[in-house]
Amino acid sequence: MMSLSNDPIFAEERKQKILDVVDKKKKVTVLELSNLLNVSGSTVRTYLRELEQSKLLRRTHGGAISNSKASYELVPEDKKIKFLNEKISIAKKALTYIDDGDTIILDTSTTNLQLADMLEDKKNLTILTNDIIIASRLEEYSDFNIILIGGTLKKRFHCTAGTLGLGMISNMVIDKAFMASNALSVQKGASTPDISLAEIKKGMISISDRVIMLCDSSKIGKNSFMNFATFSDFDTLITDKNISEETKEQLELIGLDVIIAD
Repeated sequence: MMSLSNDPIFAEERKQKILDVVDKKKKVTVLELSNLLNVSGSTVRTYLRELEQSKLLRRTHGGAISNSKASYELVPEDKKIKFLNEKISIAKKALTYIDDGDTIILDTSTTNLQLADMLEDKKNLTILTNDIIIASRLEEYSDFNIILIGGTLKKRFHCTAGTLGLGMISNMVIDKAFMASNALSVQKGASTPDISLAEIKKGMISISDRVIMLCDSSKIGKNSFMNFATFSDFDTLITDKNISEETKEQLELIGLDVIIAD
């Protein structure tokens, strides 16, 4: 019989708890984590080593500290570990903005992947996406018209990027774009580490009547390498309840509709 310590499901849950603690406290010891998770110190050190290899934290002597480097871009396999409950809540709220018959954009992101999985009851949607995993999920629904935006494939990120796709979408008219960002700040707006992704994101925004940013609170207050939108470029921000009241008020003062997902 497999022990709980070796069960991959329990391991992922424990690693998520470690990331939550590190994000909150910025620094944590092996002993603290061992007591919290009710596992041995050697098991904790194994988790920390795996998380460091994914660049989700940094190990120190006797523990770990937060990895807050703004310009680093997680691959999807790493992203899906972090803030899963928040992403699901944000996706559920975003779902309420989609009506039967809409033409929408789903930007590449793990939150939009959650949203794609929730669309089964919607009818007659036309969906543009640059995410090949999202497109693959959506092709199961016969009532949807799926358009995969072309461009250069970003290996390991399962999406297309760059200017090649801009010509394809430039004359389209989109009802709603559900966008994602690696970082979001009052000063700089939305940004991403990748220039080629910034280009296609700008194009998506430019053809959309309504732009809805889906961004968990861990990314708010941070900046990345390449800006692709200011707050005047999108209408609504959907985030989670962990956003600070001060930041929420700052965003609302500059005219942004801030929606908190339950």
